[in-house]
Amino acid sequence: MRLIDIAEVARLSGLPASTLRFYEEKGLIASSGRRGLRRVFDRDVLDRLSLVALGRSAGFSLDEIGGMLGHEDQPRIDRARLAAKADELDRTIRRLSALRDGLRHAAACPAPSHAECPTFRRLRTIAAARVRRSPLPT
Repeated sequence: MRLIDIAEVARLSGLPASTLRFYEEKGLIASSGRRGLRRVFDRDVLDRLSLVALGRSAGFSLDEIGGMLGHEDQPRIDRARLAAKADELDRTIRRLSALRDGLRHAAACPAPSHAECPTFRRLRTIAAARVRRSPLPT
């Protein structure tokens, strides 16, 4: 198999070498050795990096992704975990859609002030309830 050095992996993946080294520390990828001072990787590292990118874009943590990738050639993807993440994304989409709709309403509301708009007041009440349920870190 053709080995490529870390600079080439960085160029092909679009990730900085520091991220590649971090991913290696986390066990997400593994170098095959060194060529001089540079790490070298099997070309299939690009496939693993694409799976990491897919997992990150779906909202999985690096630890969760590492658990699914394992150390073998084939990932061990937990279908129940994927379904749970899809459900979580559905909830996020609904919440963000409602927020978007509320903002559009507030921007176009004919009420003299937002304080007089029943829709805006309802949105404030919902937002305040969310803050009480999950306070911001201090």
